[in-house]
Amino acid sequence: MQYVSTRAAASAAASSTQQFSDILLGGLAADGGLFLPTAYPQVTGDELNAWRDLSYADLAFQILKKFATDIPEADLRALTAKTYTKEVYKNTRAGEKASQITPLRVLEEHADGSKLVLQALSNGPTLAFKDMAMQLLGNLFEYALAKQDEQLNIFGATSGDTGSAAEYAMRGKKGVRVFMLSPHSKMSAFQTAQMFSLQDPNIFNIALEGVFDDAQDMVKAVSNDLEFKRRYKIGTVNSINWARVVAQVVYYFRGYLSATTSNEQKVSFTVPSGNFGNICAGHIARMMGLPIDKLVAATNENDVLDEFFRTGVYRVRKSAETYHTSSPSMDISKASNFERFIYDLVGRDGDRTRALFQKVETHGGFDLSGKPGSDGDEFKLVANYGFKSGKSTHADRLDTIRDVADDYGIVIDTHTADGIKVAREHIEPGVTMIVLETALAAKFNETILEALGQDAERPAGFENIEDLPQKFVVMPVDVEKLKQYIATNTGL
Repeated sequence: MQYVSTRAAASAAASSTQQFSDILLGGLAADGGLFLPTAYPQVTGDELNAWRDLSYADLAFQILKKFATDIPEADLRALTAKTYTKEVYKNTRAGEKASQITPLRVLEEHADGSKLVLQALSNGPTLAFKDMAMQLLGNLFEYALAKQDEQLNIFGATSGDTGSAAEYAMRGKKGVRVFMLSPHSKMSAFQTAQMFSLQDPNIFNIALEGVFDDAQDMVKAVSNDLEFKRRYKIGTVNSINWARVVAQVVYYFRGYLSATTSNEQKVSFTVPSGNFGNICAGHIARMMGLPIDKLVAATNENDVLDEFFRTGVYRVRKSAETYHTSSPSMDISKASNFERFIYDLVGRDGDRTRALFQKVETHGGFDLSGKPGSDGDEFKLVANYGFKSGKSTHADRLDTIRDVADDYGIVIDTHTADGIKVAREHIEPGVTMIVLETALAAKFNETILEALGQDAERPAGFENIEDLPQKFVVMPVDVEKLKQYIATNTGL
């Protein structure tokens, strides 16, 4: 399996491919693009049938071996077995079995044959879906670094859950340090405490005086400084990292196989979406041949993705136009993974993709609606990829949290509430709609208290996390100061 940058010129694409291990520890390609396989591996009906009864770890192995062809299969199988265990994914709700890793719960069954189903993805150590990929990434990094006798300084940005998932996955890992940017005072109290209470010497939390998009821009600025990146051995765990995206592909297969009995059946997925990484994994699963009908992106008031899937216009918001909402992990107005889908949408034309995303930087977006003066007409092809979208507000989230608690006896978090609200708008007769859970409600207790008048239940060990001592530094939006901080603390 070979990988190519989404911005590779046609004349250079064939000669610039790399293997999985070559791109594992990095993020952006040298040309500023993102990595994708030169062709998506295909899954047969016979394979789907054989995979229906596999454990999550074995299913992960079967899918990942199609992408990581340069890692010995015995090693890859050992890595997935080490990662996906009931001891790691133990934070289950009542009625869920830890051994299933990502169990389904049917919320609604309708007379027309449709269903609304919730797929639990937040049973890991930080109570968020990011653990599904990040725990594997930590083990892959440690494996690769040991092979190369190398060190890695992970640099990333988080709007809430990526940071804690990365830090919990990397804490104590040999040869790894983590430098994590987050928007100062814009995460929930629980999210902030999860990250900042870590005292491990290889964890460095940086609270940025800005919004998530500022942090993401700084990650890209550092990643594009190739000399700095090489000298200080910078890698990334943001969703631009290909290994993280491909690890997320696994739970789409698990969700489909658990919800169906025959490969003739189709399901749709609704995915709370901010940075387009989670739903991008669904796109990849669909391109591999998984029988997905629709992929529905659910946004909050920061609706840049919803606007594109309704109009064909991708319009990045400025920091001052980015709302601070009660589903803060989606308070994003520049979806860094979106480039992977656009690359497919424009026929895998690297030159065209590069030009479009350069226009994002110079003009704040692009227009594929086909209208006079637009940048192209590929919006008409979006339906071929199954994408739909919707958005919700704070009032919608409160209503949905109350409805789900009253009707089904479970408390959902604010992002999952965005997903369920939008999913209900896109349910079609005879099709099961699976909503991907984003986090356990305890991570956003302020809104749960507002919606239900009582605190969300907390898994054991998280009872008083906000009271723990916190370790972090506050920094302005200044790339040079950030580089200096990283250089001072790498030990290199």
